[in-house]
Amino acid sequence: MSELYEKSLIKLELPSILEQLAACAGSKGGKEACLQLRPSSDLEEVQLRLEQTTTAADMCTKKGNPAFSDVSDVSASLERADRGGSLQCIELLRIANVLRCTRTIKSYVSEDDNSTVLDSLFAALTPNKYLEDRISGAILSEEEIADNASTALADIRRHMRIQAGKIRDSLQKIISSPAYSKYLREPIITIRQGRYVVPVKAECKNDVPGLVHDVSATGSTYFVEPMSAVDANNALRELELKEKKEIERILAELSAEAAAHREDINLSYQMLVQLDLIFAKAKLAYRMQAWPPVMNDSGKIELRKARHPLIDSKKVVPISLRLGSDFDTMIITGPNTGGKTVTLKTIGLLTLMAECGLHIPAGDGSILSTFDAILADIGDEQSITQSLSTFSSHMRTIVDVVEQCDDRTLVLYDELGAGTDPAEGAALAIALIEFSRSMGSRVVATTHYAELKLYAMRTAGVINASCEFDVETLQPTYKLLIGIPGKSNAFAISRKLGLPEQILKEADNLVGQSDKDFEDVLTQLEQQRQQMESARVEAERLKQETAKIKEQSEDMRRQLQKEKDKAMEAARKEAQFIIDEARTAANLASEELKALRKQLQDSADASNLNQRQADVRRALNETEDRIRAGQPQKIRPQPKRDILVGDTVELLKLGTKASVIAINKDGTYQLQAGILKLTAKSDEIYLLEQENPYKVKTRPAHSGREMKVDATPMEVDLRGMDAVEAICTLGLYLDNAMRSGMKNVRIIHGKGTGVLRNAVHQELKKNKYIKTFRLGVYGEGEDGVTIAEFR
Repeated sequence: MSELYEKSLIKLELPSILEQLAACAGSKGGKEACLQLRPSSDLEEVQLRLEQTTTAADMCTKKGNPAFSDVSDVSASLERADRGGSLQCIELLRIANVLRCTRTIKSYVSEDDNSTVLDSLFAALTPNKYLEDRISGAILSEEEIADNASTALADIRRHMRIQAGKIRDSLQKIISSPAYSKYLREPIITIRQGRYVVPVKAECKNDVPGLVHDVSATGSTYFVEPMSAVDANNALRELELKEKKEIERILAELSAEAAAHREDINLSYQMLVQLDLIFAKAKLAYRMQAWPPVMNDSGKIELRKARHPLIDSKKVVPISLRLGSDFDTMIITGPNTGGKTVTLKTIGLLTLMAECGLHIPAGDGSILSTFDAILADIGDEQSITQSLSTFSSHMRTIVDVVEQCDDRTLVLYDELGAGTDPAEGAALAIALIEFSRSMGSRVVATTHYAELKLYAMRTAGVINASCEFDVETLQPTYKLLIGIPGKSNAFAISRKLGLPEQILKEADNLVGQSDKDFEDVLTQLEQQRQQMESARVEAERLKQETAKIKEQSEDMRRQLQKEKDKAMEAARKEAQFIIDEARTAANLASEELKALRKQLQDSADASNLNQRQADVRRALNETEDRIRAGQPQKIRPQPKRDILVGDTVELLKLGTKASVIAINKDGTYQLQAGILKLTAKSDEIYLLEQENPYKVKTRPAHSGREMKVDATPMEVDLRGMDAVEAICTLGLYLDNAMRSGMKNVRIIHGKGTGVLRNAVHQELKKNKYIKTFRLGVYGEGEDGVTIAEFR
């Protein structure tokens, strides 16, 4: 990477983006990897980087953000352990942190997940729960070894406690004795040089037989070890030496075990750093509302509603542009502070971000190309000590650009040819652009020179662009207009600011006629553009209204079809019900007739025969009544008006809605119920006055693209809350975490008085979704956090 390319990265502000990326990383190694990230010119590598970022973003949406603890590089410690060295407690604890983070991140994915480009990185992680527990269980902090680190150490410390108790008992007798208490400065037992002593007045030091181990700063107090305690202190000292030796043995043993897994631990650390970097890219994409661009290596650029990532998203004006398709060079003109340089930086910075594998703040479907180098001449490096003027500093950079540009280069010129005679500067600018084009480079340049505007209009493959400026408000709109050269608007701005008209007329007379004609052409072009823009906006509005009406029509059609299908289904059910009832009644009548015939043959009793016939008729009438009473009767208010054609009515017998299509002369009504047409009397129907079958609810049209990120973090911070607020927050968090499929979570409650910690533990005991929970160990936050595991 050349020195000019490195300077271009700084001018385009890539380091600022990398600092934002580093803030999204969780580990020290991940932050360092973010800051050291550099663009790649290899298309396949860039596409892989972008796919990794996209996959990480999808995983964060589904599972929440993985927690990368603050792991450190332990390769140097493992190297020393591999050579037989004994590691310190802090070094072993760092190794345990790496193993713990490896196990946590490994559990972030499951075998049921779909295959992704990150699978190889997760597969390279090698958890070692045994070694992790061995180190965590043996070492409590950087300076403390646990008693249960070994049986021998536990036994030694037990004897030490017993021996120390004996010494204190013997010294307590001395300081409590009336014979010695008058010689003591204070009746206390203290320790000097690892031995138990008592403070004796300087003038009484010979009255207490023993060994002097220390003297106070004023010399008024001597710290004396009584002779009666010397042997006991010696025994305690021997136990301390045994303890030290045993601790050294434990550390050496743990160091050897860590060295045995050196390669796995180092590889896991490297994979953790890579994964931390990738998930940091995903977090940054979410914060920037960014999308992956479509990459190519042919120099084609097409940005849609692109935003500069370092400008407040609420203030920045999106721009859309293309380059490398029907033209390879763009000349941007317009007034100062109009957004020309921002446009230049946006093109360069978004290309660099994409080459780093970062999503870009631009519309979905934006296209970018990889380049071997992006060479930018932006700003000046004016130097008094080096006797460099503005023009000289620009030219110094341009000389380097000319030497390095080729067909795999994007060249960005800001205020090309400025700082010298306008005629010479314009000629030089055109020559430089032509040279860059001849080398195959893609070129974007900003300028104020009218000669470059004419050059762009007359030259194939070169196009004008301008940053719009509102003369009425004297404010730039920051909109980029492709194909329209910009105006300086110097006279208009000066007139608006109150410059005397006499001066403006004199200046206007000094401007050549050709320049005036050119400005008039630009004015006409701008007016035509504004008219076309207004027409385009109106066409877009009509298009949206048409689409909305179409959707409403589709909804109405679907609703009508639904009502039609519903009516047909109800009619079928009612018809089937009538048929079944009629069939049952017919069967009963048939049976009764058979019985009558038989009775008629067996007996000549006419009165009995008539009675049986009456019974059959009564049964048929009762069946008909049951059919009519099949639907529950409703209490209905009396209609306020007569039934008219087009009204909706309800068939009382069937309970089905129908439309009145005609009124007969005899007072009956012709009805349409779905596909059925029928005639009914006034007492067989009921007017539905409020019913309008053609009124349907339309769904509001939704437009735009919505990015939904349901990202549940793997930890919740309750510090600063009271117990009631903390328990409410914890409950909501546990519900979200359980639905996200997490296996365990980290609850930060702080150490403090323990009130919040106790409240959290009581809540976790009552929660049916929690399997177990425990306080954190070293590296997790110790007593300040609780680790909870779901069932």
